[in-house]
Amino acid sequence: MKKFADSVKKFIVSEDGPTAVEYAVMMALIIVVCIGTVTTIGTNAKAKFEAVKTALS
Repeated sequence: MKKFADSVKKFIVSEDGPTAVEYAVMMALIIVVCIGTVTTIGTNAKAKFEAVKTALS
């Protein structure tokens, strides 16, 4: 049990934990931006295809 407590203490003291959290937050923000961009492009593409469909009809 002492080994486990020592490893937890070492993890908390080291900077690997906060660095991992920072990378996770950064990755989440990148994913949100990508989803927003793909959604916007999809909406604009749908509008263009609808305009072409209307023009051809």
